[in-house]
Amino acid sequence: MSPTSEAAQGGRRLVIVESPAKAKTIKGYLGPGYVVEASVGHIRDLPNGAAEVPEKYTGEVRRLGVDVNNDFQPIYVVNADKKAQVKKLKDLLKDSDELFLATDEDREGEAIAWHLLEVLKPKVPVKRMVFHEITKAAIQAAVASPRELNKRMVDAQETRRILDRLYGYEVSPVLWKKVMPRLSAGRVQSVATRLVVERERERIAFRSAEYWDLTGTFGTGRTGDASDPSQLVARLNTVDGKRVAQGRDFDSLGQIKGANTLHLDEQNARALAAALENAQFSVRSVESKPYRRSPYAPFRTTTLQQEASRKLGFGAKATMQVAQKLYENGFITYMRTDSTTLSDTAVSAARTQVTQLYGADYLPDKPRTYAGKVKNAQEAHEAIRPSGDRFRTPAETGLTGDQFRLYELIWKRTVASQMKDAVGNSVTVKIGGTASDGRDAEFSASGKTITFHGFMKAYVEGADDPNAELDDRERRLPQVTQGDPLTADDMSVDGHATKPPARYTEASLVKELEEREIGRPSTYASIIGTILDRGYVFKKGTALVPSFLSFAVVNLLEKHFGRLVDYSFTAKMEDDLDRIARGEAQAVPWLRRFYFGEGDAAAGAASDAGNGDGDHLGGLKELVTDLGAIDAREISSFSVGNDIKLRVGRYGPYVERGEKDSEGHQRADVPDDLAPDELTVELAEELLAKPSGDFALGTDPVTGREIIARDGRYGPYVTEILPEGTPKTGKNAVKPRTASLFKTMSLDTVTLDDALALMSLPRVVGADAEGVEITAQNGRYGPYLKKGTDSRSLENEEQLFSITLDEALAIYAQPKARGRAAAKPPLKELGEDPVSGKPVVVKDGRFGAYVTDGETNATLRAADSVEEITPERGFELLAEKRAKGPAKKVAKKAAKKAPAKKAPAKKTAAKKTAAKKTTASAAKKAPAKKTAAAVKKAAASAPAED
Repeated sequence: MSPTSEAAQGGRRLVIVESPAKAKTIKGYLGPGYVVEASVGHIRDLPNGAAEVPEKYTGEVRRLGVDVNNDFQPIYVVNADKKAQVKKLKDLLKDSDELFLATDEDREGEAIAWHLLEVLKPKVPVKRMVFHEITKAAIQAAVASPRELNKRMVDAQETRRILDRLYGYEVSPVLWKKVMPRLSAGRVQSVATRLVVERERERIAFRSAEYWDLTGTFGTGRTGDASDPSQLVARLNTVDGKRVAQGRDFDSLGQIKGANTLHLDEQNARALAAALENAQFSVRSVESKPYRRSPYAPFRTTTLQQEASRKLGFGAKATMQVAQKLYENGFITYMRTDSTTLSDTAVSAARTQVTQLYGADYLPDKPRTYAGKVKNAQEAHEAIRPSGDRFRTPAETGLTGDQFRLYELIWKRTVASQMKDAVGNSVTVKIGGTASDGRDAEFSASGKTITFHGFMKAYVEGADDPNAELDDRERRLPQVTQGDPLTADDMSVDGHATKPPARYTEASLVKELEEREIGRPSTYASIIGTILDRGYVFKKGTALVPSFLSFAVVNLLEKHFGRLVDYSFTAKMEDDLDRIARGEAQAVPWLRRFYFGEGDAAAGAASDAGNGDGDHLGGLKELVTDLGAIDAREISSFSVGNDIKLRVGRYGPYVERGEKDSEGHQRADVPDDLAPDELTVELAEELLAKPSGDFALGTDPVTGREIIARDGRYGPYVTEILPEGTPKTGKNAVKPRTASLFKTMSLDTVTLDDALALMSLPRVVGADAEGVEITAQNGRYGPYLKKGTDSRSLENEEQLFSITLDEALAIYAQPKARGRAAAKPPLKELGEDPVSGKPVVVKDGRFGAYVTDGETNATLRAADSVEEITPERGFELLAEKRAKGPAKKVAKKAAKKAPAKKAPAKKTAAKKTAAKKTTASAAKKAPAKKTAAAVKKAAASAPAED
C-alpha cells in the first residue's frame, strides 16, 4: 500500500524538514494526505547574547549560555526569527494525527529533530523518517520504514556545540582585550588559521636558490610520425656519475641537501653545453614498464570540494550551496558524507550506463568497491552520486549553469568509478655522450603511452599543482633500442630558481585539515568562510593569504594557549567526541575535565595546561583567568629588520621605527591587502619615507586659522585648526571645515590655495531662469551639480571650479539619464566564462569594482584588486554569486487603512490595547538595556560551529 493511500485512511500526517525547497519537492511525492513544512534550519540553539537568556539565569550562566556548575546544562532558546515558524508548526501539529521528523540523517539533522520534539511537545505518535536522496521511491520507502530518534547522535552533537561555545566564549574575550575588539576564536577555525599563518611563515623564512641544467633535443635520423616521433627531448641527469641538482635538492634556506649532487651555476652549465656541442650520443638503456591506473573513488564531501575547486573554480562554500540545491531538487544524494560506498542500486545504475555509453569492453567483470579512508567516518550515507535507480545524464536533467556543471562532475565521477583500469606502458630512455673535456654526461627522458583508456574515457581527476601532468597525458618517445646512435640537434641551457611552498587554496586547506584529522568534513566550508569573513585570511586569486591580524592572533594563541591550537591535541579532541558518539565515553565528565581540569592538570600552573604537556585535557577556565602574563604589545609586534617593527594596531597594521614620542620616531600604515611575505625591509623603508603626520600649509587670510593637510583613515584631506576653547560638543559645537583631496592631488604637493579652494566647496555656479541656485559639489560617488533636488554628474573633479553657468545650464537642458549612466569602458578583460561562455570583464560600479559576464555581477572583495585579479578568481566570484541565487525582494507592507467604519468605542478599546502592548513591550525591553554590552560582546565572539 502506498504512503498516500495509508495517509488517506489514517488521517493527516505532518512531515517536518529543514528547508522550504526540500519541503516542496517532498510534498510532490507524498500527495494530499501529508502536510510538509520546513523548520528553516535550527529552531532552537544556545543564546546569542545575555538578553536572550531567561531572567532566572545569572552570572556565568547568563554569559555563556551553559551552566558549567550543573553538569554543563545548556540553556536553549527559540531563535527570535523562528518564533513565527514555531507557532506555525504547532498550529499544524494540532490538526495532525502523526508527526514525521524528516531532517537530514547526520548529527546536525538528528539534533534538529530532537529540538523540534522538545519545543513542539507532540501528543501524537512521532517517527523519525530518513532518506539519502529525494526521489519518489526513496521518500515513500522512508515513510514506510521509519525509525526512532538516535539519542546518541544527539548527545554527540550537543557535546560538540557546548564545547565550541565554551571555547569561543572564553577565548574570544582574551583576543578582544589583547589584540582587537570583535575578534573570535574557535576550536577548528583557530587551528585552520594557524595552518595558513605557518605556511606564510615558511614563505617569509624561505631563501631562493638558483640552479641550472641542460636540455637536449636528440634526433634519430628517421622520418617520424605520430606513433614514432623523430626526436626526443631529454634533461641532463648525471655528470661523471653525480646527479645534477634539481629544485627538490635544496632546503628552505637555499642550501643543497645531498652530498653526491652536482650544483651547476650558469657559467659551468654553459661551459658544459659548449663541450657537448660535437659529442657523439647513443642510447644507453631503454626501460619499459607496464602502466596501470585504477579509477578514483566516488565523491565524498571533501573530495567534491577539492575537485570542484580545481575543475570549476568553485570555493568550498559555493560548492556546498550548489550541491544543496541539487540534493533538495532530487538530482543527487546527500552531499555531507564521509563515505565512498555506493549502494547496490547505484552500482547497478552506473554499470548499466558504462555499457550503454562506452560498451561492454569498459565494464569490469565485478562491481568495484571502495574502502573508506576517513577515520571515525559517519558511514550512514552513500557517496555523493546521481539520485535514483537510473542515473540521468547531464543532458537529461534540464539543468543549467553551475548546477549543470556540478551535476556533470558528480555523474562522470560516479560512472567512471565502475569502469575498467587504464593500461599502457611507461618508458625511460637514457642517453649518454662524452664532452670534449672528457666529462661523461647522461640525459634521461620519460614517456607514457596508454593502450586502453578505461575509466579515463569518462573522467580524469584534476591536480592542485597547475604544472602537474594529468593521468591521461601521453608522452610518446621514439622507438629506440640500446646502442642506437643519436644526434644532438639542440642543446639549451636553462636557469631555474627554487620557489617557496605554495599558499593554501580552499581545496588544499580542506585536504590538509582532513589529513590531520582536524574537524569534520561537513564543517570545512563554514570554517573557511568564517576565517575569510573575520579578516584572518583574504584571497589573492585562489590562494589563501593570512592577514597581519591573523599573525597577532595566532602568536597569542601559540604562546599562551598552545594546547588549544596544537594539531595533535585538536585531532585528539575529535577522537574523544567520536568516542562519546559511539557511547564509549560520557559527555559530562569529559567536558568537566576539559573546562575545569582534573588531577595534575587542575593543580598545575596555567602554563602547563596551555603548552601541551601531560594529559591532553587541561583546564580551559584556568587558562583564561590569569591574563597578566600576556603582553598585548609584544604579541602584536614582529621584527622586519633595520630596527623596524610591524605592529598590529586597533585600526590595522603599521610599521614603526623607534619609540613613540622619541626623537627620530617614524610610523607608516601598511596596506591591508599586503601579503606578509611581501613586507621586506626595502618596502618598509619606502613606507616610512612617505610623508606622514600633519603638513602645515599656512594661515587662512580670512579666518586667521591654521590650515593643515593630513593622511586619514579614509585618505588624505585638508582641515583647519580651531582656536582653543572652541566647543566641540553640544548645541554650540563648531566643526572644522574639512575636504578630501582630489585624486590628482597628493599630500606632499598640495598648497594653501588648493586647500582653501577645496574647503570652499560647494561652489555656487549661478541660478537658472526661475532663480533656482545651481551648486557644484563633491560627493561620495564623485563630483556633481545640484539644482533643487535635481543632481547631474560631472566628468571630473576639476570641473567643480571651472564649470560656468552656461555649461551647467547646457547639462540641465539635456534629458536626465534614467537608471544607469553611460556605460564605462571595462577596467580589465578576464576572458570567456566557462559557465555562460560570455566574456568576463571587470567594471567600475557605484559601489566599487565588480566582475560581470553580462548576466551575473559579483562585487570584488576587499582582498581583491583590479590589477591583480586573475581570470580564475573572477570566475569563482561569479560562481559564488550564481550559487546564492537572485536576491530576495522584500515585500512592502500594505499601508494600514484608518478604521473609519469602526465604532468609536472599539477605537478607544483599540487604543487602550495598543497602550497596554506598548507598555508591556517597553517593560520587556527594559532589562535588555542593562545587558547591551554583554549582548554586543557575545555576538562578536560567537564562533562558527566547530
